[in-house]
Amino acid sequence: MSIELRGVTKRYGHGNAPLVVHGIDFTVPAGTLATILGPSGCGKTTVLRMIAGLEAPSGGRVLIDGRDVTLLSPAERNVSMVFQSYALFPHMSVLDNVRYGLDVSGVASAEAVRRAHAAMDGVGLAGFDARLPSELSGGQQQRVALARALVLEPRVLLFDEPLSNLDARLRRSMREEIRALQRRLGLTVAYVTHDQSEALAVSDQIIVMDAGRIAQQGAPQTLYEQPASEFVARFMGEAMLFDGQVLADGRVQLGPLSWQPRRAVPVGAVRIAVRPEAWRLASHDEGGLPGLVSKSAYLGATQELTIETAVGAVFVAWPKPEPVWTIGQALWLRLSGHGVSVLPR
Repeated sequence: MSIELRGVTKRYGHGNAPLVVHGIDFTVPAGTLATILGPSGCGKTTVLRMIAGLEAPSGGRVLIDGRDVTLLSPAERNVSMVFQSYALFPHMSVLDNVRYGLDVSGVASAEAVRRAHAAMDGVGLAGFDARLPSELSGGQQQRVALARALVLEPRVLLFDEPLSNLDARLRRSMREEIRALQRRLGLTVAYVTHDQSEALAVSDQIIVMDAGRIAQQGAPQTLYEQPASEFVARFMGEAMLFDGQVLADGRVQLGPLSWQPRRAVPVGAVRIAVRPEAWRLASHDEGGLPGLVSKSAYLGATQELTIETAVGAVFVAWPKPEPVWTIGQALWLRLSGHGVSVLPR
């Protein structure tokens, strides 16, 4: 089942109240995972709740599998949602939490237990029947919430910040499990997060929202390597922005550095977004941008540096164990082709 939004708006209050979602359009093809990404307050959770039927759009249409569901209740949409808080019943066992939706739908008890066990097995909860939510870790509670959603056999699954309450290592593990489940079951998934690395890791498509509007949408690699605006460049991973020029011969110039961009850019002033991994460093002058190390943090696999240069402070993620650059050291910077974007001013 596909998800499609056509000109969807949302405002709270009377007709003159400001819009919190401004006429957005996007499609999530059947069997794919789309992440709705953006900062707090950008409208991403409101969009998800309108897909679920928990909020009514003020305008536009919501379609699931080509059927207009704008006015239908959540129960009529064949959609399940996993909430940030997990929303587990604290007085119920894991088994009872997972089978709850089947029970209220009138499924026979034996069949409900069978399907609940199958869903629990699928997310690694076999043998947890009698445990209470308070006896589970955060990751285990997340799995209960996921099993409770999957047991209803939805074709569309919605996630609202599902991993925000977990530590970094568990987040990585759970996002891999969610992606594997989505692919194995062929589910159509809309996934809300504010975490860029999470979005890059799990998505077929990313929809970046800013103040109730879609700033850019497309494949993860496209948004990371070809951001359409300064907002997207900054939000899709770390990027520093510098003033530059496009010369008459089509080359881009940033201080003493110049290069031929991958796409033609009109002559004139531009903004250049450079990601930390795009810089190449040398301890001797190779005709690059000279600088002095002002900050240094050794992180094991990488070294993070702030380097003062003629074009401003530059943040660098150096991926090699040697050399270890020290504060006050002079060096020279050049740019690789990867991780550099030229944006209109």
